[in-house]
Amino acid sequence: MNTSADLLIELGTEELPPKALSTLSQHFTREVLAGLAEAGLQHGDCAPFATPRRLAMVIKNLPFSQPDQQIERRGPALSAAFDKQGAPTGAALGFARSCGVAFENLERLETDKGAWLVFRTEARGQATAALLPEILQRALAALPIPKRMRWGSADHEFVRPVHWLVLLHGHSVVPASIYGVESGDTTWGHRFMSAEAIRITAPADYAGQLMAEGKVIADFASRRSRVETLVREAGTHAGGLPLLDPALLDEVTALVEWPCAIVGSFDAHFLEVPREALVASMQGHQKYFPIEDADGRLLNQFITIANIESPDPAAIRNGNERVIRPRLSDAAFFWNKDRAQRLDTRLARLADMVFERRLGTLLEKSERIAALAAALAAAFAADESVAARSGLLSRSDLVSEMVGEFPELQGIMGAYYARLDGEPAGVAEALGEFYQPRFAGDAIPATAAGRSAALADKLDTLTGIFGVGGAPTGDKDPYALRRAALGCLRICIESDAAIDLPAALKQACAGHGARIGDHTAGQVFDFMLERARGYFTERGCRPDVIESVLVTRPAQPRELARRIAAVEAFRLLPEAIALAAANKRIGNILRKASDFTPDKVDLSALLEPAELALAQELAEASQQTTAFAAAGEYQAYLGRLARLQPAINAFFDQVMVMAEDLPLRNARLQLLHQLQALFLRVADIGLIAS
Repeated sequence: MNTSADLLIELGTEELPPKALSTLSQHFTREVLAGLAEAGLQHGDCAPFATPRRLAMVIKNLPFSQPDQQIERRGPALSAAFDKQGAPTGAALGFARSCGVAFENLERLETDKGAWLVFRTEARGQATAALLPEILQRALAALPIPKRMRWGSADHEFVRPVHWLVLLHGHSVVPASIYGVESGDTTWGHRFMSAEAIRITAPADYAGQLMAEGKVIADFASRRSRVETLVREAGTHAGGLPLLDPALLDEVTALVEWPCAIVGSFDAHFLEVPREALVASMQGHQKYFPIEDADGRLLNQFITIANIESPDPAAIRNGNERVIRPRLSDAAFFWNKDRAQRLDTRLARLADMVFERRLGTLLEKSERIAALAAALAAAFAADESVAARSGLLSRSDLVSEMVGEFPELQGIMGAYYARLDGEPAGVAEALGEFYQPRFAGDAIPATAAGRSAALADKLDTLTGIFGVGGAPTGDKDPYALRRAALGCLRICIESDAAIDLPAALKQACAGHGARIGDHTAGQVFDFMLERARGYFTERGCRPDVIESVLVTRPAQPRELARRIAAVEAFRLLPEAIALAAANKRIGNILRKASDFTPDKVDLSALLEPAELALAQELAEASQQTTAFAAAGEYQAYLGRLARLQPAINAFFDQVMVMAEDLPLRNARLQLLHQLQALFLRVADIGLIAS
């Protein structure tokens, strides 16, 4: 007799929000599996399915019932369970009543820690069919749906109206009622290509039946792969290469159940409009895939994915071409209108746009960025006037018609307009890079002026928002300050620029004047060091190595990268373990020496050969490593310090640091302090795990 069978869960709905479909499917699967685990129901693999009209999953080998459970309840200790005459006490009798048995049915539990009364019984597991409705309801209630909707006259609420429910365990329907819909074994296929209901014969047949009988590719990944293949083939047939944006692929996959590719075209004169505007219109508004030639030039063709296998594809193509024409006409109109006005004449309009009510207007922000970008220019080897001009014009395109229609083109359109205005080439390039990096994995600005302006903008935002009390809390970060901080770090580290971050933050704070307090620069610096921890962790660096460098609080972000790389190399040296232990020991000794004042001690009190030898080697190492530190050659720096290991070992073997003689003790502590300080110029080696 089979004790388990596959389970099919399918919730049929009206068309689900395409951008949320993958998230809903992932959470739905996770919540159902968590409910099964909580119920003690072990099972095989789970295959999730998601289409515009359904959330589903097939769970392999789910038991028909929970396993029986052995229950053991411990009662009062034997010393409290019987009186002097050996009769059961009130506590013992009360425990028996709470267990629903006579006192005589209780057992004794004896361990090396004592003896107690105990009640043991076996609880039979519940049927899975009895548990599934509640597990399913809890899973659906936990889905991340910002705004639920109602339908009909009932009070049910979900992301979209629910029309059917399949709950099939093996060959048996599990009785349940979800959102007023009774469960069954019947599903529905494609809205237009499959008119009849489909009775699922077994959970394992679900995906195959939907495809064969319902014209539905239920698996999201399979459907996405199909969409990508169709788009590539259509692009080749059109004589070009399609632009395959991953986010658009996901969204289109969430819009169709049976994808079919159709190539369309538009008037070639629209190609006079900047490429980015055309792509934004096709991808963002129409969900079309643009096509380019082998040289990267946009063609006047596009690919659309229909959700139907039409007997007349030309009708669909004509409809798509008819829809895109006014969109592209709008883009051409905005482009022509915007070109009639220079970027710098738009600055006045920024005075009417508030950045943040306590931090002034966007014009004031642009002026602050210009001043700060000029101050940062030297560190990037940028032209100061180009950096300042780029910062000043950085937000002028926000009041253009094109950016008003396509906000994602901020900066990009500014670069186009700057070239048309005859601005220096460096200014136009910097404007095009101003918002970089926009997202994880995006490149930092390529030009020196672009880096200066982009860093200035992010520092201005961080100091301003922190200064008025808007620091991120928990998962709330409305001003994207975490992203801004990471962007600053990436610009500094990946450009290898000698940016003194605390000094730059103080300059940024000064730009805000009396609006923010003096402590803001320190707050933001601490915040950015925390972001640095995540930055290097994502790159595979060891947490203890990262921490050993962060505690030294380097002023230059590029120093973080250099020092972490040096410590990673240092760990591989044979002396590393012993030196890490010695540094940890030194730190402990100095922390306990509360009456010791560093740098006010004469080392002439030293007398033991081992300590004199260490002092001599320390002086030589300090002199030799100065040039390494100045050049940022930290691997060579730590390599030189590694040669101190024999002298350090001899010192700890032969010298008692905490001597009774106070001048001698302080001299030895001063020697350890100098040794620690020498290592701390790079990292706290004592934090490195063996």
